[in-house]
Amino acid sequence: MMINSNEIKITGNWTFNGRKIIEDEQCERIYWLRANYLIRIASDESGWDVLYQDPESMQYWELIYEHSELQGGGPPSLVQLLKENALSKYII
Repeated sequence: MMINSNEIKITGNWTFNGRKIIEDEQCERIYWLRANYLIRIASDESGWDVLYQDPESMQYWELIYEHSELQGGGPPSLVQLLKENALSKYII
């Protein structure tokens, strides 16, 4: 459930079972990390992208939605950001 030191991206996926959209384990993992582990730092001007920090490694992680053509931007992804990129984009 936690973030491994070798991970740089966690990508959620959706499938459609004919009736509804089913979120995969990675979506559930991202939701859990956001609610229970990562520290929310800031959101971008649009409000869609959100910067988090891992309290143990101090790495920055960005919550993004890579499929703007889908409802709500599609499934979530967490992408590791370099500190300088996080500071530049989020002006923190």
